[in-house]
Amino acid sequence: MSSLLEHIKRSPVAHLLMTITFFTSAIILNILQGILYYFLRPFWKYAYRKLNYYLCYSLYSQLVFMAEWWSGSDIVVYTDKEVFKKYFGKEHAFLILNHTYDIDWLIGWIFCDRVGVLGNCKAYAKKSIQYVPTMGWAWKFSESVFLERNWDKDKDTIGRQVAQLCQYPDPMFLLLFAEGTRFTEDKHKASVAFATEKGLPILKHHLNPRTKGFTSSLPELRGKVPAIYNIQMCFDPTAPVKPTVMNLLLGKPVLGHMFFERIPVEEVPEKEEDAAQWLRDLYCKKDKMMESFLKTGDYFKTSGVPRVEAIRLNRRPFSIINMSVWAVLTLIPMVYCLTCLLTSGSTVYVSIGLIIISVFFILLYLLIEQTKIDKGSSYGKTTPTTPTKDPNGSNLKSD
Repeated sequence: MSSLLEHIKRSPVAHLLMTITFFTSAIILNILQGILYYFLRPFWKYAYRKLNYYLCYSLYSQLVFMAEWWSGSDIVVYTDKEVFKKYFGKEHAFLILNHTYDIDWLIGWIFCDRVGVLGNCKAYAKKSIQYVPTMGWAWKFSESVFLERNWDKDKDTIGRQVAQLCQYPDPMFLLLFAEGTRFTEDKHKASVAFATEKGLPILKHHLNPRTKGFTSSLPELRGKVPAIYNIQMCFDPTAPVKPTVMNLLLGKPVLGHMFFERIPVEEVPEKEEDAAQWLRDLYCKKDKMMESFLKTGDYFKTSGVPRVEAIRLNRRPFSIINMSVWAVLTLIPMVYCLTCLLTSGSTVYVSIGLIIISVFFILLYLLIEQTKIDKGSSYGKTTPTTPTKDPNGSNLKSD
């Protein structure tokens, strides 16, 4: 039975059906989001944000389904249990996460789903992403912070957008990849060279953080967002399955190790220079934790960070229920139409059917390629901390 299930998970037919379900439902959800965004949001933001939570959840949780139910992947959370029970999923939070893996964002979504905040996950992203159908449009309609890497424009955008997000009626997570781009060896070499030139800390496993986006967000966070969550994510480097979207699609499980530290916002210095140094110090700590985990399989053994116990969070059933409902709603009409086209006996109709199938496979390929580290942007390869010579740089999520 298990071998049959593994065969199904690796079948191109199963992948095609999942792709049809995801992209068809995503377009439907995008249309609903667009209607609400332009016709409800201008008059009643509270209701719009309440409704949009469920639309975003319905889209994001399909990817969570692939990760935790289809592939069987899981997470181990390291944090103070009392703090976790009191705060996590019950407050607005500003998340700082290392950007090291193809699927760090998706494993993070597993955590967000298990604490009930997945539909209100926001992020800093490059502006061009908002024009990409499905995920890009969803982020646009969910009021994520889109930036242009032009600091004169971005500083106003950050203040305005972060202030809007702080008004959300339900707990909201705003994610910042402070490194600005995904870690690669080329980008790391450039980051080390820049840090050496500017007298900044040399990090082994991270790029030097860009601090302007962080420091520009702080004034809007103070008094509205109670805490910053310092998150460190790592996978066992000796594990046989690498953390990639393709492996998840093939049904191969991975185990993400996530350290969480809740830091009250008021503990961050108010002066911009001091806040920037605070972020650099935080990344030195994150680097020591990563070094410890990669060498010993333990975040705390050599990092000097006080040990906290591991927590295993139970899966929630909503992602598999959501995926099942969308599969029924989309696959019945789509498979019927494709079957009619392919069995019509008409060269034209058969060709149309094959083209539709090819388009879905191409969309799947593009989605997977977009998540690969080696397919990320070139941002950071030559200017690791800023487009200018400013060591503080701007914080932009580029991939």
